Amino acid sequence: MLAERINRLLPQTQCTKCGFDGCAPYARAIADNQAPINRCPPGGEAGIAALAELLSRPRLPLDTTCGTHMPLQVAVIDEQFCIGCTLCIQACPVDAILGASKVMHTVIAQDCTGCDLCVAPCPVDCITMVDVTPSREWTREDADQARARFERRQLRLNQSPSSLKQDEAPQALPDKQTAVQAALARARARRGNATP
Repeated sequence: MLAERINRLLPQTQCTKCGFDGCAPYARAIADNQAPINRCPPGGEAGIAALAELLSRPRLPLDTTCGTHMPLQVAVIDEQFCIGCTLCIQACPVDAILGASKVMHTVIAQDCTGCDLCVAPCPVDCITMVDVTPSREWTREDADQARARFERRQLRLNQSPSSLKQDEAPQALPDKQTAVQAALARARARRGNATP
């Protein structure tokens, strides 16, 4: 199937920078001639070249409205400001963040795809993206491992809808909001007292 062949060439970061909900939806859109081959910043020029060759299409420059190609980055959590809200865990498409509610979280650097989807949801801005050192490019092996982690996560989420619904039960919502607000206040106070 053409969409699967295209998907194998994509970096599997699941970053959504292309405007689709992940690599597989973008691959299907390309296969259906609904999207151009140049909307994947993590894939960069090499990814565009591989797609152009597979599809016998002309190479296009990277669409910079989607972002720019950069060396591999990973998320880092400033542990002194983490409030344990779990929003970053929920946002991570490859389960590269460990932690629990009201407990400090940490990123498993070797599993992080650099998608940066965990940065925006963090209510205390304690997550930053940093370049991997030594600098290196994302490899096909990285992509294969990321895809396997993404698929395992999707399978787990699809097999346990009752546990997700329980976490989102309406009666738990006010308590969770109160806890997050209290944690935010503590984090702001700590940040105000932190020395640069």
